[in-house]
Amino acid sequence: MPGGPCRPIRASHLSHALCVQLLVRYALCTDMNETISLPFDHVKALTHLSGLDKRLAKLIVKTGAFHFKLDTCDSVYESLLEAITHQSISGKAARTIFARINALGTEGRCPTPGQILATSDLALREAGLSYAKAAAMKDLAQKTMEGIVPTLEEAHALSDEELVARLISVKGIGAWTVEMFLIFRLGRPDVLPIHDYGVQKGFALTYGKKAIPKPRELAAFGERWRPYRSVASWYMWRAVELYGKTRKVAKATSAKKKRKKAGKSKAKKTIRKTKVERKKVGAAKRK
Repeated sequence: MPGGPCRPIRASHLSHALCVQLLVRYALCTDMNETISLPFDHVKALTHLSGLDKRLAKLIVKTGAFHFKLDTCDSVYESLLEAITHQSISGKAARTIFARINALGTEGRCPTPGQILATSDLALREAGLSYAKAAAMKDLAQKTMEGIVPTLEEAHALSDEELVARLISVKGIGAWTVEMFLIFRLGRPDVLPIHDYGVQKGFALTYGKKAIPKPRELAAFGERWRPYRSVASWYMWRAVELYGKTRKVAKATSAKKKRKKAGKSKAKKTIRKTKVERKKVGAAKRK
């Protein structure tokens, strides 16, 4: 192996230039090159990102091998069917429910759009779905049959923006769900899920922010990560795993909450002032 065997790398005191050199050496010597199959050059992506700033370079080095894996669902429909199941519940519960949904198909395969439409709402509810998720699955099935939800082959030919526009027309499918599909099923290299809490927190941890950034702040900063914002996002998730227990970040406070807090504070001051004035008046009367 060129350059000798791979060894664990300590990133705490590395210069930026050395980080880049070590990253390239690590990426080239790791056996992940033998197993990764992506529609973009991940070594080129890591080299590009590590050259942007020392904080990101050190995170990349500290994380180690690039264990980025694509989902293996056979269709856009199937991928989104599973995504709907996973919304707002734990992964374990979602897997259990999706196994029941799969059982509605034949020969161990995911149920077709026609089979989902033919399944009663009661049966979907008994499988563990909420009313909203059952409705979302039926809408997904209907729009798949109508051709609004593309085939996997068609999806590869569409731009990110075109896919987002078509897929968010399905009930229960929002921008975040589509972004996860773009990253983890299609392997699109330049997607930045600015509303994902993990990416937001990882950004704050990596760049020493005291609070979770607002989506527009993350979007503006993320421009420098183009054309590999998906890869940068993957490392933001890793930052939470690496630093989440040792570094603290405050949750973002909305303007509405700030106004409410300021209002309560003002009310308390008014009450305290009123009490002081009453005491003064009472003392004056006693004299």
